[in-house]
Amino acid sequence: QASPSKRSFQLDYEHNCFLKDGVPFRYISGSIHYARVPRPAWRDRLIKMYMSGLSAVQVYVPWNYHEMLPGVYDFAGNRDVEAFLDLTAELGLLVILRPGPYICAEWEMGGLPAWLLWKPDIILRTSDPAFLAAVDSWLHVLLPKIKPRLYQHGGNIISVQVENEYGSYYACDYGYLRHLLGSFRALLGNEVLLFTTDSTGVEELRCGTLQGLYATIDFGPGSNATEAFDAQRHVEPKGPLVNSEYYTGWLDYWGEVHASTSAAWVARGLEDILQLGASVNMQSSFLQLTSLPWPGADYKDQYKPVTTSYDYDAPLSEAGDPTEKLFAIRTVISKFQPLPVGPMPPATPKYAYGWVALQKYADLLNVLDVLCPSGPIQSQFPLTFEAIKQAHGFVLYRTQLPRDIPDPATLSAPPHSICDRSYVMLQKEYQGMLERDGQITLRVTGKAGDTLDMLLENMGRISFGANISDFKGLLGNVSLDYSPLSNWLIYPLAIDTAVQQGWPHAAMPKSSSRGRAGPAFYTGIFETPGIAWDTFVKFPGWSKGQLWINGFNLGRYWTERGPQQTLFVPGSVLHVGRPNNITVLELERAPLSPLLLFLDRPLFNRTLGRNISATQ
Repeated sequence: QASPSKRSFQLDYEHNCFLKDGVPFRYISGSIHYARVPRPAWRDRLIKMYMSGLSAVQVYVPWNYHEMLPGVYDFAGNRDVEAFLDLTAELGLLVILRPGPYICAEWEMGGLPAWLLWKPDIILRTSDPAFLAAVDSWLHVLLPKIKPRLYQHGGNIISVQVENEYGSYYACDYGYLRHLLGSFRALLGNEVLLFTTDSTGVEELRCGTLQGLYATIDFGPGSNATEAFDAQRHVEPKGPLVNSEYYTGWLDYWGEVHASTSAAWVARGLEDILQLGASVNMQSSFLQLTSLPWPGADYKDQYKPVTTSYDYDAPLSEAGDPTEKLFAIRTVISKFQPLPVGPMPPATPKYAYGWVALQKYADLLNVLDVLCPSGPIQSQFPLTFEAIKQAHGFVLYRTQLPRDIPDPATLSAPPHSICDRSYVMLQKEYQGMLERDGQITLRVTGKAGDTLDMLLENMGRISFGANISDFKGLLGNVSLDYSPLSNWLIYPLAIDTAVQQGWPHAAMPKSSSRGRAGPAFYTGIFETPGIAWDTFVKFPGWSKGQLWINGFNLGRYWTERGPQQTLFVPGSVLHVGRPNNITVLELERAPLSPLLLFLDRPLFNRTLGRNISATQ
């Protein structure tokens, strides 16, 4: 191995390849998101990737995961990106780093912090001075952690991506890309290889590329590899061919059938790429769960929130298990380079802990003192989440009916102003639900002075689409028979904080109605039989809500809409020898017998699949 002073990773425009320490080099890489894998499982997943024959891993850094409030940084525990990078080096894997600032990744707001929207007129991903100031502040914290880990400095990071698929964004702001290029060069030096990634469209490559950043492309197994790389050659006539996102699967949206892509199709496409001498990164190949609040959403003519699971029909499953697809990929890789000696590590053990009975703890409206200890904010008209500096989760909006309504009147909101779902209660009785790009009216009756509550849920900010300034809450006035309602009390709810601190298990039981409709908390306990193995929770008869085990937010279930029917529970969150506390927030309607079922395998719409169209 070359000494640090001689280590180099460069472009060879004469021979159309990379040069690693002066020797022609081609990488075969796979994506892994450390933010989606519990830290105790990092080593297991990386070893499986190494044993698959990969020479590198591609790693996103989500800005909002580390700077959840302006100037407040968290790099501890699961967020210790330096420890993760050091582990990749220990295991002999090179790294292609994707630090954004925008990353997409089906992650909340594409990795951009929600607090950017506290300035409501900010123009994201442009040379808007407010956006650039926030970006520069972040890069000055992150990139000094990266610089000593660059290949040239003795580390294992061979290249760094600037932005992500910028050509798919409407702004096409070259000044912004030039600013990023200057910042990355100033903080990382002139030797590191900086690159961009875009789809193969002419317009995308026009707006997403910049002189001084090596342009790479992305495409899936449905594309003709030769034609796709011809598109790269239009912007990079010389240099290595690179597919930075070869799609081995696809994401799931709530309400659509689980995506699946055949192993044979993926393997054939990979072989075509490698036969052309190209370098490749298999996108989202080696992933796991996304705990809340991090799943994002796409905007494709309508708002499409992404499921909790990021299983992606990937070569390594949500639980980190090798699949048929992984072995098909490994076989293809073996035709082009030697595989590591030794067996592939086995699947992690799973356990079906069986049925667990829950009991209703309290209706959400009866525990506002716990969930909003600072009390409500008063406002003439509704305020957004961002206006009250609430990033994620839920906000309750409360007002009173201004008059008697003996005959049904229409409660309504303007189009696109419910962001993203509203659970409506009148005098604490559940009335129904309003939804973004869906139902925006309800018929109600009541008396003057009756309390109207609207619980607003953030289902994930848009991570890919025309504009990712995705404000949450009530974005417009709510009307009763077209007369705007006013005088609101607005409760920002800190549910996660309360549950992480032991509530409601550490609290006295609340007397509660036996009703099953509307937002309510349910609790239960179970013990493991001396083991803490991975498991999957099914929600028979439940509608939609969230699950916590031992204070850890395991994400959103939506049994009625699917396709995801189970939530993955990593064994690392379970206790052995003492009870495991379960907390469920059901938002719509609980079953007559509130039971959960722990299984040893996942259910995605009962494993129905769909093949991905060639355009993806």
